[in-house]
Amino acid sequence: MNDVLHPRPNPIIAAMYTLRDLEADIILMHGPAGCGFMAARRLEQAGIRVMTTGMKESDLIFGAEEKLVRILKRIDQRFAPRLVGVVGTCASMIIGENLEGAVKKAGIRATVLPVDVHGCSGPNTSGAIRTLEVAAEHGIVTPEERDRQKEMLTRATLLEQERGLTSKTYLEPHLGATKLEAAQKVVRTLRSGKTVAVVLNAKKETAYGFADTMRAVGYAQSRVGGRAVFIGNLDPQVGLPRIRRYSADILRDLEAAGVELDMVTGGLDEYPVSGERAAEALSSLDIDLRIIAGLPHMVPGLKKEDILVTDQPRQLRNYIEQGFTMSVGEITTHADVMAAHAVLMSEFGETIRQVVDGGLA
Repeated sequence: MNDVLHPRPNPIIAAMYTLRDLEADIILMHGPAGCGFMAARRLEQAGIRVMTTGMKESDLIFGAEEKLVRILKRIDQRFAPRLVGVVGTCASMIIGENLEGAVKKAGIRATVLPVDVHGCSGPNTSGAIRTLEVAAEHGIVTPEERDRQKEMLTRATLLEQERGLTSKTYLEPHLGATKLEAAQKVVRTLRSGKTVAVVLNAKKETAYGFADTMRAVGYAQSRVGGRAVFIGNLDPQVGLPRIRRYSADILRDLEAAGVELDMVTGGLDEYPVSGERAAEALSSLDIDLRIIAGLPHMVPGLKKEDILVTDQPRQLRNYIEQGFTMSVGEITTHADVMAAHAVLMSEFGETIRQVVDGGLA
């Protein structure tokens, strides 16, 4: 087995994001003050209060259960939350802190989900799965939804090992190909009367950024002609409440831009299987140029002439090393979308519009 040397997300952060998707009011990290700091800042942009028990060296020796109890009570008194997630960290889990026992001892009014994960407990998806298991135990999600989510997360992990970031020992970050060349190719294809297909196969909130490619191609088609086909994993009836809201927001904005999906491949948490559905749809259509945005490697049967759009610099390196020379990066997408409630303007989308309006094709 090859060691993966480049940094990867860990289960603690995945648990935090899953609690956000469950619409938790507060996430309490039981660990040192700095654990998960950057993720906490982004989650606070999304309207989630993130707090910490601020464990110190003495807590590693004597334990910090009473501190956790005290802070839970203080949170209850000050914020009166409805749903709280208590997330373990490497520090608290390795010394064997009893999260569930502390939650029971605190006895606060809110529903509290104790998620006992740490950074060494497996792939990042294991943190999401553990959170869903605890949520099902507390009646926040149904057993059926828990099982569906677990299937998606397990498949995502396998696909990352086969074709994604954990398929290589080390990937150097790459910013991707120039957006101008890719945008010119899109506009030239449409202007010549041919067909451009845009596949959105995005993960959760990142779709707020990647969906702009659909708007831009729709704009180009309306100005220069040709035919555009739109396929996306935007089913507003699938997923946790926050995820369904993302889909509804994006469909609203696409409709406002005159973009209508020709096929819906699933929900925004179904990217491991919606990619397969998108590939089936593409194989049945006469397409001259294909754009795959979000997580392109989850779509089987990619062609070297495809335009791939993603936000992960290491994944861009992976694509380019495999010969996908038209791989473009929307590097700031993950940070930009955290507080989004509408589709954002993207660099690639704006470049397509500028090519159309400026006649640079």
